[in-house]
Amino acid sequence: MPRTLIALALAASLSATAIAAVPTPEQPGLAQIRQSDLRADIGFLASDALQGRMSLQPGDDAAAQWVASEFAKAGLKPIATDAQGQPGYLQAVPLVEYRPDAKATRLTLTRQGKAVEWKDPEVSGSFPTDQDVAAPVVFAGYGITAPELGYDDYAGLDVKGKVVVVFDHEPQETDAHSIFNGTGNTRYATGYVKVLNAQEHGAVAVLLAPEPSHNHPSAQEIRTRIGHHAEHAANPIPAQALADSPLHIPSMVISAAVADQLLSTSGTTPAALQSAIDKDLKPRSQALPDTAISLHLHNSSRREATTWNAVGLVEGSDPRLAPETIIISAHHDHDGESDGKIWHGADDNASGTVGVVTLARAFAANPAKPKRSILFAVFAGEERGLLGAYYLAAHPLRPLDTTRAMINFDMIGRDEQPSPQTDGLIQVPSDTGNRLNLIGAAYSPDYQRTVAKANEQVGLVLDDRFDHEYALNVFFRSDQFPFVLHNVPAFWWFTGFHPDYHHPSDTADKIDYPKMAKILKLAYLSAWQFADEATPPRFVSHPGSVEKH
Repeated sequence: MPRTLIALALAASLSATAIAAVPTPEQPGLAQIRQSDLRADIGFLASDALQGRMSLQPGDDAAAQWVASEFAKAGLKPIATDAQGQPGYLQAVPLVEYRPDAKATRLTLTRQGKAVEWKDPEVSGSFPTDQDVAAPVVFAGYGITAPELGYDDYAGLDVKGKVVVVFDHEPQETDAHSIFNGTGNTRYATGYVKVLNAQEHGAVAVLLAPEPSHNHPSAQEIRTRIGHHAEHAANPIPAQALADSPLHIPSMVISAAVADQLLSTSGTTPAALQSAIDKDLKPRSQALPDTAISLHLHNSSRREATTWNAVGLVEGSDPRLAPETIIISAHHDHDGESDGKIWHGADDNASGTVGVVTLARAFAANPAKPKRSILFAVFAGEERGLLGAYYLAAHPLRPLDTTRAMINFDMIGRDEQPSPQTDGLIQVPSDTGNRLNLIGAAYSPDYQRTVAKANEQVGLVLDDRFDHEYALNVFFRSDQFPFVLHNVPAFWWFTGFHPDYHHPSDTADKIDYPKMAKILKLAYLSAWQFADEATPPRFVSHPGSVEKH
């Protein structure tokens, strides 16, 4: 027998053996996960015809409509409401699209009657509406309020009507024993949460500064590592925001040199401030004498438009547990086209979109249904800031307090390889051909254990590296994160970065279809377990209280 046929026969026998170990009621759906379907569907979504699926462009609208039609064909229950008030598979997500005028962006410091002005790239920022803010400046440490950790940079600090300057990331980031999840990120590390927290304390703007001692790329450096920023330089991708965004105050990313000048009246240095906070986790927040700024942000264009989350439901079979929800999600948008090049987005994230559609078909076709209901959601606008996910989390179609677990697929189709995205920042294993990264265990070790148990039938190598690193900000870079903010046990399933990430060369022919099929089988079995187990995964709001594994 030719070697290829021997390999295929062996793969088939292993698959049959694995399926035989799966409970009989779950087997019909598992058999619906076929490489040939994955190949056909990704081939369509990543084709030139969809023009790179840029949010608010026709190609991405077509992708959302395709997902909705597949949910309808599979027989999922329509759970959204259309413009006529009828049940449907598309949840409208109202957006504002705008083009920041980088040349008009400026920050001016007034001190001792003299003005110092900075422009891009020393300062950068964007906001859906033009902004002119003038106010005194206050230093607010890392900008974190974490009562469960006994840490609050705003304790005793009056920031009402003021601009706050805060350090990026978190204290004690290189300390494996830090209460902030050791060397991993917590919910507090991201600028989104810092700006929201400043707003809640009455601040009128936020200036995000790199920590003087940082072991990760600054926000400015990150932009040079991701392909689409450089390749779209001649025609920048427009910014987008939710029309009802909870962020009502602007923010700017500032350079270390700007931060040094702003903090020069603090009586000490930025490095000393950081060192002191990191040493004892006591606030060093303070008003900055004779320090007032004016901030100016301007947009060259602005429009309101609508995109869609594609959603559908498989109802649970247990009357008592059916009101509870498991979410299986991904995002359908990518980076469009520019200068005759198409960003195909096969891995990012046609792979995840097809993963959700494949599992929707599998659960819908399975005669037996799990006890809890499963909501299938393919989000809009992830590349523009997790917009569809933030929208669904703010406008849930089923209660989040009874949402028991979330499986989020974002790039599940490739073998991880060293790339400019990760060079010098994280170690990539030499063999990633059977490896899956799971991100989120700090907030739910129970979830991790359930997946590991299901994986005994599948045999992938499960990797938690990204839960223990801070350089890549991975934890808050995909659509599970808005749900973690709502205390939902939510993991990002991710096969890792590669040199084609955010480049036109992320094409369908490079997808590892056998590996992707294994990942979807693991997700299918894990979702069944989440939906049926008597005690669903527990959410841990304070990762530092959990023994590190």
